[in-house]
Amino acid sequence: MNFELNASMMCANYGNLKKEVRELEAAGIDSFHIDIMDGRFVPNYAMSLNDLKYIASATEKPLDVHLMIEHPNTNIQLFLNQLRKGDTVYIHPEAEYHPSTTLQKVIAAGMIPGIAINPGTSIETVMEMLRIVDKVLVMSVNPGNAGQMYLPYVGQKIDRLLKLKEEMGFQLYWDGACGASKILEFAPKGVDGFVLGTTLLFKDQDRLSYKETIQNIRKLDF
Repeated sequence: MNFELNASMMCANYGNLKKEVRELEAAGIDSFHIDIMDGRFVPNYAMSLNDLKYIASATEKPLDVHLMIEHPNTNIQLFLNQLRKGDTVYIHPEAEYHPSTTLQKVIAAGMIPGIAINPGTSIETVMEMLRIVDKVLVMSVNPGNAGQMYLPYVGQKIDRLLKLKEEMGFQLYWDGACGASKILEFAPKGVDGFVLGTTLLFKDQDRLSYKETIQNIRKLDF
């Protein structure tokens, strides 16, 4: 069964980011997920433009840039300038007056356009954008902090999006509180990838190596 595993780099060890990138690459991670937060759209600050620039220079793996910022259209070019063609940029539709304008800038730059859907955002409010984007990132927790609890009603939203996926032509990704049980349940249904954070990949105590963790995920009994 094919599905992507994406490393949530806001959970990585910033004391040696170069080592983290190299170990994750060697472990077989598919892409690096970079959360940018401005302290306004979400109540936290996360990775910076310089973090993004460094990781882009340190790996040839794809980058998934998740912009949790107000009015991304204002500064979108700053982020696009650090990326390579084929990298992904997610925006939150609620954060922009005209999100389709921002998405068009992403497309024009040769990047993959995506939207991130918060737990409290209904599918109906983003329906037209599902026809524009190539990727949809479903937040299974409220955005802004790692280590939060899974919100069970999000599973029903994912089931509904899976029914629209083929018609609308997008890929579907899971972000937040992603453990092995969620991959076992939703990968067979058609979720295309999972963002791995503190629940599974970046554990503080007694964690397996990145390679062991990713190998164990690949060997799950579906």
